[in-house]
Amino acid sequence: MMVIERYILKRTVEVFLAALFWTLAIVWTTQVLTKIDVVTDSGQSALTFFEIAALILPSMIPIVVPFALVIAVAQTLSAMNADSELAVINAAGSSRMAVIRPILVLAAIASVFCFVVDNGVEPSARERTRQLVAAARADLLSLLVQEGTFRKIEDGVFVQIGERLPDGQLGGIFVADSRQEGTDLAYYAKTGAVVKDEEGKDLLVMRDGQVHRKTPSGDVSVVRFSSYALDLSAFSKASDKIKLYPKDRTLNYLFDPDPNDPEFQDDPRSFTVELHRRFSEWLYPLIFAVICVAVAGDPRSHREGRVHPLISAIAICLLVRWLGFFATDQSESSPWLTFGIYLVPAGSTAIAAWFIFNNRTMELPMSWFESLQDAARKVRSVAARLWARVTNRRAMGGRA
Repeated sequence: MMVIERYILKRTVEVFLAALFWTLAIVWTTQVLTKIDVVTDSGQSALTFFEIAALILPSMIPIVVPFALVIAVAQTLSAMNADSELAVINAAGSSRMAVIRPILVLAAIASVFCFVVDNGVEPSARERTRQLVAAARADLLSLLVQEGTFRKIEDGVFVQIGERLPDGQLGGIFVADSRQEGTDLAYYAKTGAVVKDEEGKDLLVMRDGQVHRKTPSGDVSVVRFSSYALDLSAFSKASDKIKLYPKDRTLNYLFDPDPNDPEFQDDPRSFTVELHRRFSEWLYPLIFAVICVAVAGDPRSHREGRVHPLISAIAICLLVRWLGFFATDQSESSPWLTFGIYLVPAGSTAIAAWFIFNNRTMELPMSWFESLQDAARKVRSVAARLWARVTNRRAMGGRA
């Protein structure tokens, strides 16, 4: 590898790692926040929360890495063009491959990394996550009987235990049940206990209490009871076998699914689509790199009006990625669209390669950008006029 190629590779890697870190941090934070309820509602430790948070990371890498590469390549080439480095490389007689080769090397490494994560690390991480969630739900009964706590054990079902009495008895029981749309049930009981019936089901037996029933019309009825049993087995008993979906399965399993797998029996097509997705999604870093070279890989004059290469590259890559997602989703219900899973990356690469080998620039039309600017100016003008009217009315009202 020549000196100029090592120079381009070094600059691109530095920007890529920075973009990857911050992009992953933002996306990871948004995903972790959605898992807080799993831990807080089941009373799990902070260690469990951090383990679940870490296991989320592999599922985001194959999606984030291609766009981090887009930012790195487009930004590096744009900065080199602004510093006239691309023009100097071209004037020195170097071939265009001197610019393309280091970028393709980085893209190939990123693609292989995505393949390993998507097919090796992510399935194991997903399975472990489901095990932790199942364990949290299985431990729900022990949390339920903790005194002074208000627990959500299912959507629309809340339980509070006032105190624990001798001999395993419970005091001050409150249960709110709003699972049935339009009807709210509230159970109050002085005492109770968690017992097992003949079938081994967990029951919350409440004694000396009331049931308040609120109907959709707003009427409230109150029924007193001496004993009432609430079945907790549906909430507290975890499944003996964790339910695994096609995304949770290894590549070998997707090649030869178990015929007795309930998910496979219910939707065998989803396993085929997932297999095709695994063999196409890892190529997007390489595809996006070729697109970025087609957008920003040639020297351009600073006086030439055009949309910034970074904006063009991100917009084009977003469109390509959306088409890939669309083809994958639609192929599950329309098998004839399966070819689209491979057509989108292959077609995008072919179009970008045509621009490169014909020394043309792939970019968004400047007229689109100017139209957006005009629309933004009109919006700002209308907002300014409305704000001026509101200000004048306030001033007139103050003088009055």
